[in-house]
Amino acid sequence: MKVAILDDYHHAFEGHPSVERLRARAEVDIFTRPLPSPEAARGYQALIALRERTRFDAAFFAAVPGLELIAQTGHHAYHIDLAAATRAGVLVATASSASGTSTAELTLGLMLAAVRRIPQTDHAVRQGSWPLVLGRTLRGKRLGILGLGRVGTEVAQLAQAFGMEVLAWGPTLTSERAARHGVTLLPLDEVLERADNVSVHLTLSDQSRGLLDEARLRRMGPHTLLVNTARGAIVDEAALARVLEEGALGGAALDVFVHEPLAPSSPLCRLDNVVLTAHLGWPSDATYGEFAERAVAVVEAYLDGRPVQALNPRPLD
Repeated sequence: MKVAILDDYHHAFEGHPSVERLRARAEVDIFTRPLPSPEAARGYQALIALRERTRFDAAFFAAVPGLELIAQTGHHAYHIDLAAATRAGVLVATASSASGTSTAELTLGLMLAAVRRIPQTDHAVRQGSWPLVLGRTLRGKRLGILGLGRVGTEVAQLAQAFGMEVLAWGPTLTSERAARHGVTLLPLDEVLERADNVSVHLTLSDQSRGLLDEARLRRMGPHTLLVNTARGAIVDEAALARVLEEGALGGAALDVFVHEPLAPSSPLCRLDNVVLTAHLGWPSDATYGEFAERAVAVVEAYLDGRPVQALNPRPLD
């Protein structure tokens, strides 16, 4: 079998023990740049796909007729046309990371960067200034977490280590599960009104898309910070820019956007009370290590005739 690892921009897979183990059973090539065209994947029976960097639609499957398996890393397959994959006889299986540590740590980093104005001060010092910044601490403040799942629970633990009180809301969150993590469950609007910092960790769905609209953003108030490391479309970006510019919301720290890369013309880029990063939540040494091990395990299981974690099991028929 020939296996291609796609979109390894960080050169993280080469030399990983799991990849070297797979080389003993299959021919493995690693692509560190985007595929120039779907035809570049011809001849491979299995693809290991890094997150959502390559789109797999009907045209892709038509261009790669010998494809049998996609081992998809990450927790989502928004970029895969599963119906087209099934029609083409391509099995799609997930190889997700069990840990939310990378995104959770970035969440606290963004929070600190915003409340202490670290990026703005760094820029000013480099320009020869010495700004007198009045920072805000995290200890003693309330953090509101939207979505107490894999990442949200780790954020709660880190926040509690900083001495923060943690409130939470989620569409399926129960008071019992919240209590297990030392968190207080409240209705969504109450979390927004009571929290000093609000952090988004929801899965993007029809229910969460646009959840933080202008009315809810204004509930948060002029001293509240919004942190989003989940999905850009959960927040109304245009409304967010308006309330930030007016000072109706204290600030924002954003790692995700509706359209990525974020256009330089976005009004968010003009605002001094915003910290922006380039979807840094998941790429880390630990996450790549988990992805490599789990994706290779998916391919090995397929080679052994016992496919696992299939999103579209019909091709197995």
